[in-house]
Amino acid sequence: MASLSYLLISPLSLGAAMATAFIPALSLSLQNPSKTLTRVSILQSYTSKFHISFDGSKLLSSCSSFLLPRRCLFFEKFRSFSGRHLSETAVKNKDYEFYDGVADVELRLGIGTMGVQDSSDIFVDANETSLLVRVKASGTLITLMDTNQLFEKIKPSETIWYIDEDQLVINLKKYDTELKWPDIRESWASLTSGMMQLLKGTSIYLVGDSTEINEKVAGELACGIGYAPLFTSDLLERYVQQSIESWVISEGADSVAAAEAVVLESLSSHVRTVVATLGGEHGIARKPDKWRHLHAGFTVWLSKSEAADEDAAKEEARRNMQERNIGYTNADVVIKLGGWDVEHTQAVAQACLSALKQLLMSDKQLTGKKSLYIRLGCRGDWPDIKPPGWDPSIGVGSSTS
Repeated sequence: MASLSYLLISPLSLGAAMATAFIPALSLSLQNPSKTLTRVSILQSYTSKFHISFDGSKLLSSCSSFLLPRRCLFFEKFRSFSGRHLSETAVKNKDYEFYDGVADVELRLGIGTMGVQDSSDIFVDANETSLLVRVKASGTLITLMDTNQLFEKIKPSETIWYIDEDQLVINLKKYDTELKWPDIRESWASLTSGMMQLLKGTSIYLVGDSTEINEKVAGELACGIGYAPLFTSDLLERYVQQSIESWVISEGADSVAAAEAVVLESLSSHVRTVVATLGGEHGIARKPDKWRHLHAGFTVWLSKSEAADEDAAKEEARRNMQERNIGYTNADVVIKLGGWDVEHTQAVAQACLSALKQLLMSDKQLTGKKSLYIRLGCRGDWPDIKPPGWDPSIGVGSSTS
Protein backbone atom coordinates (compact mmCIF):
# COMPACT_ATOMS: atom_id res chain seq x y z
CA MET A 1 0.00 0.00 0.00
CA ALA A 2 1.40 3.42 -0.97
CA SER A 3 2.40 5.88 1.72
CA LEU A 4 0.52 9.12 2.24
CA SER A 5 3.46 11.39 1.61
CA TYR A 6 1.33 14.23 0.30
CA LEU A 7 -1.52 14.26 2.79
CA LEU A 8 -1.83 17.60 4.55
CA ILE A 9 -3.96 17.98 7.68
CA SER A 10 -4.44 21.12 9.73
CA PRO A 11 -7.02 22.53 12.18
CA LEU A 12 -9.17 25.55 11.34
CA SER A 13 -9.92 28.38 13.74
CA LEU A 14 -13.49 29.20 12.80
CA GLY A 15 -15.15 29.70 16.16
CA ALA A 16 -16.34 26.08 16.25
CA ALA A 17 -14.38 22.85 16.54
CA MET A 18 -13.49 21.90 12.99
CA ALA A 19 -10.66 20.36 11.04
CA THR A 20 -9.81 20.44 7.38
CA ALA A 21 -7.72 18.36 5.06
CA PHE A 22 -6.55 19.10 1.54
CA ILE A 23 -6.09 16.23 -0.90
CA PRO A 24 -4.18 17.20 -4.07
CA ALA A 25 -5.66 15.81 -7.25
CA LEU A 26 -4.27 12.52 -8.53
CA SER A 27 -1.45 12.52 -6.02
CA LEU A 28 -1.91 9.00 -4.64
CA SER A 29 -2.71 5.52 -5.83
CA LEU A 30 -3.97 3.17 -3.14
CA GLN A 31 -5.59 -0.21 -2.93
CA ASN A 32 -9.27 -0.45 -2.06
CA PRO A 33 -10.33 -3.23 0.33
CA SER A 34 -13.52 -5.13 -0.36
CA LYS A 35 -16.70 -3.59 1.01
CA THR A 36 -18.67 -4.92 3.95
CA LEU A 37 -22.09 -6.09 2.79
CA THR A 38 -25.10 -4.97 4.78
CA ARG A 39 -28.74 -5.88 4.21
CA VAL A 40 -31.12 -2.95 4.45
CA SER A 41 -34.89 -3.01 4.64
CA ILE A 42 -37.38 -0.13 4.69
CA LEU A 43 -40.87 -0.19 6.11
CA GLN A 44 -43.51 2.54 5.95
CA SER A 45 -45.47 3.32 9.10
CA TYR A 46 -48.99 4.68 9.37
CA THR A 47 -47.50 8.15 9.86
CA SER A 48 -45.80 7.88 6.45
CA LYS A 49 -42.33 8.02 7.99
CA PHE A 50 -39.54 5.66 7.13
CA HIS A 51 -38.32 3.20 9.73
CA ILE A 52 -35.01 1.71 8.69
CA SER A 53 -33.54 -1.43 10.12
CA PHE A 54 -30.37 -3.17 9.11
CA ASP A 55 -27.99 -5.89 10.12
CA GLY A 56 -24.39 -6.25 9.12
CA SER A 57 -21.20 -7.87 10.26
CA LYS A 58 -18.84 -5.64 12.19
CA LEU A 59 -15.09 -5.73 11.89
CA LEU A 60 -13.66 -5.48 15.37
CA SER A 61 -10.35 -3.75 15.96
CA SER A 62 -8.37 -3.69 19.15
CA CYS A 63 -5.13 -2.23 20.40
CA SER A 64 -2.81 -3.91 22.87
CA SER A 65 -0.64 -2.11 25.37
CA PHE A 66 2.84 -3.34 26.17
CA LEU A 67 5.32 -2.35 28.84
CA LEU A 68 8.83 -2.76 27.53
CA PRO A 69 11.52 -4.26 29.76
CA ARG A 70 14.59 -2.01 29.98
CA ARG A 71 17.87 -3.78 29.25
CA CYS A 72 20.04 -0.75 28.61
CA LEU A 73 23.68 -1.13 27.58
CA PHE A 74 24.16 2.60 27.32
CA PHE A 75 21.79 5.52 27.39
CA GLU A 76 21.91 9.20 26.42
CA LYS A 77 19.87 12.12 25.19
CA PHE A 78 19.39 12.20 21.45
CA ARG A 79 22.09 14.06 19.58
CA SER A 80 22.82 15.06 16.01
CA PHE A 81 25.99 14.90 13.98
CA SER A 82 27.09 16.62 10.82
CA GLY A 83 26.68 14.61 7.64
CA ARG A 84 27.97 17.33 5.35
CA HIS A 85 30.56 15.04 3.74
CA LEU A 86 28.46 11.88 3.81
CA SER A 87 26.30 10.44 1.08
CA GLU A 88 22.66 9.66 1.92
CA THR A 89 20.82 6.42 1.29
CA ALA A 90 17.11 6.03 2.05
CA VAL A 91 16.23 2.51 3.13
CA LYS A 92 12.61 1.38 3.28
CA ASN A 93 12.92 -0.49 6.53
CA LYS A 94 9.65 -2.07 7.69
CA ASP A 95 11.39 -4.35 10.12
CA TYR A 96 10.69 -2.56 13.38
CA GLU A 97 9.00 -3.30 16.67
CA PHE A 98 6.51 -0.93 18.23
CA TYR A 99 5.19 -0.88 21.78
CA ASP A 100 2.48 1.29 23.29
CA GLY A 101 2.80 2.07 26.98
CA VAL A 102 0.79 4.22 29.36
CA ALA A 103 2.84 7.41 29.20
CA ASP A 104 5.10 6.65 26.27
CA VAL A 105 5.59 4.66 23.10
CA GLU A 106 8.71 2.81 22.08
CA LEU A 107 10.24 2.02 18.71
CA ARG A 108 12.89 -0.67 18.19
CA LEU A 109 14.94 -0.74 15.00
CA GLY A 110 17.41 -3.47 14.08
CA ILE A 111 20.98 -2.19 13.58
CA GLY A 112 22.99 -5.34 14.33
CA THR A 113 24.22 -5.87 10.76
CA MET A 114 25.04 -2.22 9.99
CA GLY A 115 28.37 -1.98 11.73
CA VAL A 116 27.41 0.87 14.03
CA GLN A 117 30.50 1.62 16.15
CA ASP A 118 29.14 3.89 18.88
CA SER A 119 26.47 6.43 19.74
CA SER A 120 28.04 9.13 17.57
CA ASP A 121 26.99 7.10 14.53
CA ILE A 122 23.30 7.56 15.40
CA PHE A 123 21.11 10.55 14.58
CA VAL A 124 17.57 10.90 16.02
CA ASP A 125 15.53 14.03 15.28
CA ALA A 126 12.09 14.15 16.92
CA ASN A 127 9.49 16.90 16.66
CA GLU A 128 5.91 16.95 17.94
CA THR A 129 4.54 15.02 14.94
CA SER A 130 7.63 13.81 13.06
CA LEU A 131 10.56 11.47 13.52
CA LEU A 132 13.78 11.05 11.53
CA VAL A 133 16.23 8.26 12.40
CA ARG A 134 19.55 7.75 10.60
CA VAL A 135 22.73 5.79 11.25
CA LYS A 136 26.21 6.23 9.83
CA ALA A 137 27.69 3.07 8.37
CA SER A 138 30.79 2.93 6.14
CA GLY A 139 30.65 6.66 5.48
CA THR A 140 27.00 6.61 4.41
CA LEU A 141 23.92 7.94 6.15
CA ILE A 142 21.22 5.28 6.16
CA THR A 143 17.65 6.36 6.89
CA LEU A 144 15.88 3.87 9.15
CA MET A 145 12.73 5.91 9.82
CA ASP A 146 11.43 9.12 8.25
CA THR A 147 7.83 10.08 8.98
CA ASN A 148 6.27 13.53 9.16
CA GLN A 149 3.04 12.16 10.62
CA LEU A 150 3.33 10.32 13.90
CA PHE A 151 0.08 8.81 15.13
CA GLU A 152 -0.25 11.63 17.66
CA LYS A 153 1.82 14.34 19.31
CA ILE A 154 4.85 13.63 21.44
CA LYS A 155 7.01 15.72 23.77
CA PRO A 156 10.22 16.03 21.73
CA SER A 157 12.28 17.43 24.61
CA GLU A 158 11.73 14.17 26.52
CA THR A 159 12.74 11.85 23.67
CA ILE A 160 15.50 9.43 24.65
CA TRP A 161 17.27 6.60 22.87
CA TYR A 162 19.74 3.88 23.61
CA ILE A 163 21.23 0.72 22.12
CA ASP A 164 19.95 -2.58 23.45
CA GLU A 165 22.12 -5.39 22.07
CA ASP A 166 21.49 -5.24 18.30
CA GLN A 167 18.56 -2.79 18.42
CA LEU A 168 18.23 0.97 18.52
CA VAL A 169 15.50 1.75 21.05
CA ILE A 170 13.72 5.12 20.89
CA ASN A 171 11.39 6.16 23.69
CA LEU A 172 8.84 8.91 22.89
CA LYS A 173 6.74 10.56 25.57
CA LYS A 174 3.05 10.88 24.69
CA TYR A 175 1.44 14.28 24.72
CA ASP A 176 -1.87 12.59 25.63
CA THR A 177 -1.38 9.60 27.90
CA GLU A 178 -4.99 8.40 27.53
CA LEU A 179 -4.67 7.66 23.83
CA LYS A 180 -3.55 4.19 22.76
CA TRP A 181 -1.26 4.10 19.72
CA PRO A 182 -1.73 1.13 17.36
CA ASP A 183 1.46 2.07 15.46
CA ILE A 184 4.17 4.72 15.34
CA ARG A 185 2.86 6.28 12.13
CA GLU A 186 -0.51 7.70 11.26
CA SER A 187 -1.60 5.46 8.39
CA TRP A 188 -4.79 3.91 7.07
CA ALA A 189 -4.17 0.79 9.16
CA SER A 190 -3.39 2.68 12.38
CA LEU A 191 -6.28 5.12 11.96
CA THR A 192 -8.89 2.45 11.27
CA SER A 193 -7.69 0.59 14.35
CA GLY A 194 -7.10 3.54 16.65
CA MET A 195 -10.19 5.62 15.85
CA MET A 196 -12.58 3.21 17.53
CA GLN A 197 -11.45 4.40 20.99
CA LEU A 198 -12.26 8.00 20.01
CA LEU A 199 -15.50 7.58 18.06
CA LYS A 200 -17.08 5.37 20.75
CA GLY A 201 -19.75 4.16 18.32
CA THR A 202 -20.83 7.61 17.14
CA SER A 203 -21.98 7.56 13.51
CA ILE A 204 -20.41 9.51 10.65
CA TYR A 205 -22.36 11.43 7.99
CA LEU A 206 -20.78 12.42 4.67
CA VAL A 207 -22.17 15.49 2.90
CA GLY A 208 -21.21 17.39 -0.24
CA ASP A 209 -22.34 18.14 -3.76
CA SER A 210 -21.39 14.73 -5.21
CA THR A 211 -23.53 11.73 -4.27
CA GLU A 212 -20.95 9.45 -5.92
CA ILE A 213 -18.05 10.77 -3.85
CA ASN A 214 -20.10 10.63 -0.64
CA GLU A 215 -21.01 6.99 -1.28
CA LYS A 216 -17.56 5.81 -2.38
CA VAL A 217 -15.87 7.34 0.65
CA ALA A 218 -18.62 6.14 2.99
CA GLY A 219 -18.15 2.56 1.78
CA GLU A 220 -14.40 2.76 2.30
CA LEU A 221 -14.73 4.27 5.76
CA ALA A 222 -17.34 1.74 6.88
CA CYS A 223 -15.21 -1.17 5.70
CA GLY A 224 -12.15 0.20 7.45
CA ILE A 225 -13.63 0.92 10.89
CA GLY A 226 -16.23 -1.85 11.00
CA TYR A 227 -19.30 0.38 10.71
CA ALA A 228 -22.39 -0.32 8.61
CA PRO A 229 -22.45 1.64 5.31
CA LEU A 230 -25.79 3.28 4.50
CA PHE A 231 -26.65 5.39 1.44
CA THR A 232 -29.75 7.55 1.58
CA SER A 233 -30.04 7.35 -2.23
CA ASP A 234 -30.30 3.57 -2.05
CA LEU A 235 -32.81 3.66 0.79
CA LEU A 236 -35.03 6.15 -1.03
CA GLU A 237 -34.84 4.37 -4.39
CA ARG A 238 -35.81 1.07 -2.80
CA TYR A 239 -38.81 2.68 -1.19
CA VAL A 240 -40.20 4.54 -4.22
CA GLN A 241 -39.01 1.97 -6.78
CA GLN A 242 -37.50 4.60 -9.06
CA SER A 243 -34.22 6.42 -9.47
CA ILE A 244 -33.46 9.69 -7.72
CA GLU A 245 -33.09 11.35 -11.15
CA SER A 246 -36.55 10.34 -12.31
CA TRP A 247 -38.01 11.32 -8.94
CA VAL A 248 -36.51 14.81 -9.25
CA ILE A 249 -37.96 15.15 -12.74
CA SER A 250 -41.42 13.97 -11.75
CA GLU A 251 -41.84 15.61 -8.34
CA GLY A 252 -38.99 18.09 -7.94
CA ALA A 253 -35.85 18.34 -5.84
CA ASP A 254 -37.72 19.59 -2.76
CA SER A 255 -39.78 16.40 -2.64
CA VAL A 256 -36.63 14.26 -2.64
CA ALA A 257 -35.00 16.43 0.02
CA ALA A 258 -38.06 16.16 2.25
CA ALA A 259 -38.03 12.39 1.94
CA GLU A 260 -34.31 12.25 2.74
CA ALA A 261 -34.98 14.28 5.88
CA VAL A 262 -37.37 11.58 7.05
CA VAL A 263 -34.78 8.89 6.36
CA LEU A 264 -32.14 10.80 8.33
CA GLU A 265 -34.55 11.18 11.23
CA SER A 266 -34.88 7.39 11.41
CA LEU A 267 -31.12 6.91 11.12
CA SER A 268 -30.29 9.44 13.83
CA SER A 269 -30.86 6.93 16.62
CA HIS A 270 -28.48 4.37 15.10
CA VAL A 271 -24.84 3.99 16.09
CA ARG A 272 -21.80 2.63 14.23
CA THR A 273 -22.98 3.67 10.78
CA VAL A 274 -21.37 5.68 7.99
CA VAL A 275 -24.16 7.47 6.12
CA ALA A 276 -23.67 8.91 2.64
CA THR A 277 -26.21 11.66 1.92
CA LEU A 278 -27.51 12.95 -1.39
CA GLY A 279 -25.47 15.63 -3.12
CA GLY A 280 -26.65 18.67 -5.01
CA GLU A 281 -29.85 20.66 -4.77
CA HIS A 282 -32.02 17.61 -3.99
CA GLY A 283 -29.98 16.70 -0.89
CA ILE A 284 -31.25 17.88 2.48
CA ALA A 285 -27.69 18.58 3.71
CA ARG A 286 -27.43 21.57 1.37
CA LYS A 287 -30.22 23.36 3.22
CA PRO A 288 -28.82 25.27 6.23
CA ASP A 289 -31.96 24.93 8.37
CA LYS A 290 -32.44 21.17 7.87
CA TRP A 291 -29.56 19.77 9.90
CA ARG A 292 -31.50 18.76 12.98
CA HIS A 293 -30.83 15.03 12.60
CA LEU A 294 -27.49 15.27 10.80
CA HIS A 295 -26.01 16.61 14.04
CA ALA A 296 -26.60 13.18 15.61
CA GLY A 297 -23.23 12.09 14.19
CA PHE A 298 -19.94 13.60 13.11
CA THR A 299 -20.43 15.30 9.76
CA VAL A 300 -17.74 15.46 7.07
CA TRP A 301 -18.05 17.86 4.14
CA LEU A 302 -16.33 16.50 1.02
CA SER A 303 -15.75 19.69 -0.94
CA LYS A 304 -14.14 20.01 -4.36
CA SER A 305 -11.57 22.77 -4.43
CA GLU A 306 -9.77 24.95 -6.94
CA ALA A 307 -6.95 25.56 -4.45
CA ALA A 308 -3.39 24.71 -5.45
CA ASP A 309 -2.02 24.00 -1.97
CA GLU A 310 -2.95 23.61 1.69
CA ASP A 311 -2.83 27.30 2.58
CA ALA A 312 -5.12 28.23 -0.30
CA ALA A 313 -7.47 25.38 0.65
CA LYS A 314 -7.66 26.61 4.26
CA GLU A 315 -8.43 30.13 3.09
CA GLU A 316 -11.11 28.78 0.76
CA ALA A 317 -12.63 26.81 3.65
CA ARG A 318 -12.65 29.92 5.85
CA ARG A 319 -14.51 31.86 3.17
CA ASN A 320 -17.01 29.02 2.82
CA MET A 321 -17.67 28.99 6.55
CA GLN A 322 -18.10 32.76 6.74
CA GLU A 323 -20.63 32.81 3.91
CA ARG A 324 -22.98 30.37 5.69
CA ASN A 325 -25.16 30.25 2.58
CA ILE A 326 -25.23 26.48 2.22
CA GLY A 327 -25.93 23.79 4.78
CA TYR A 328 -22.57 22.08 4.34
CA THR A 329 -21.00 24.83 6.45
CA ASN A 330 -22.63 23.16 9.49
CA ALA A 331 -20.23 20.23 9.12
CA ASP A 332 -17.76 19.25 11.85
CA VAL A 333 -14.97 18.49 9.35
CA VAL A 334 -14.09 19.84 5.91
CA ILE A 335 -12.12 17.78 3.40
CA LYS A 336 -11.01 19.82 0.38
CA LEU A 337 -10.51 17.73 -2.76
CA GLY A 338 -8.27 19.02 -5.52
CA GLY A 339 -10.00 16.66 -7.95
CA TRP A 340 -11.56 13.22 -7.79
CA ASP A 341 -10.59 9.77 -8.94
CA VAL A 342 -12.15 6.61 -7.54
CA GLU A 343 -8.67 5.08 -7.25
CA HIS A 344 -7.94 7.58 -4.48
CA THR A 345 -10.99 6.77 -2.37
CA GLN A 346 -8.92 5.36 0.46
CA ALA A 347 -6.73 8.47 0.55
CA VAL A 348 -9.83 10.63 1.03
CA ALA A 349 -11.20 8.23 3.66
CA GLN A 350 -7.87 8.39 5.49
CA ALA A 351 -8.01 12.19 5.45
CA CYS A 352 -11.51 12.01 6.96
CA LEU A 353 -10.28 9.86 9.84
CA SER A 354 -7.20 12.01 10.40
CA ALA A 355 -9.28 15.20 10.59
CA LEU A 356 -11.85 13.53 12.84
CA LYS A 357 -9.03 12.37 15.11
CA GLN A 358 -7.83 15.96 15.44
CA LEU A 359 -11.36 17.11 16.19
CA LEU A 360 -11.93 14.47 18.87
CA MET A 361 -8.51 14.98 20.45
CA SER A 362 -9.24 18.70 20.73
CA ASP A 363 -12.47 18.04 22.66
CA LYS A 364 -12.87 14.63 24.27
CA GLN A 365 -16.38 15.47 25.44
CA LEU A 366 -17.79 15.59 21.90
CA THR A 367 -18.88 11.95 21.72
CA GLY A 368 -20.72 12.26 25.02
CA LYS A 369 -22.32 15.46 23.84
CA LYS A 370 -23.51 13.77 20.63
CA SER A 371 -24.97 10.95 22.69
CA LEU A 372 -26.83 13.42 24.91
CA TYR A 373 -28.13 15.24 21.84
CA ILE A 374 -29.59 11.97 20.53
CA ARG A 375 -31.09 10.97 23.89
CA LEU A 376 -32.87 14.32 24.12
CA GLY A 377 -34.47 13.74 20.73
CA CYS A 378 -32.24 15.61 18.24
CA ARG A 379 -34.23 18.77 18.87
CA GLY A 380 -32.06 21.02 16.74
CA ASP A 381 -30.22 22.73 19.59
CA TRP A 382 -26.72 21.59 18.58
CA PRO A 383 -24.16 22.64 19.68
CA ASP A 384 -25.73 24.54 22.60
CA ILE A 385 -27.85 21.74 24.03
CA LYS A 386 -30.78 23.04 26.08
CA PRO A 387 -32.12 21.42 29.28
CA PRO A 388 -34.70 18.60 29.15
CA GLY A 389 -38.13 19.96 28.34
CA TRP A 390 -36.86 22.53 25.85
CA ASP A 391 -39.36 22.94 23.02
CA PRO A 392 -37.71 23.78 19.68
CA SER A 393 -41.04 25.05 18.27
CA ILE A 394 -41.27 27.85 20.80
CA GLY A 395 -37.59 28.13 21.73
CA VAL A 396 -38.09 28.04 25.51
CA GLY A 397 -37.92 25.39 28.18
CA SER A 398 -41.10 23.86 29.56
CA SER A 399 -41.47 22.09 32.86
CA THR A 400 -41.67 18.32 32.88
CA SER A 401 -43.39 16.21 35.44
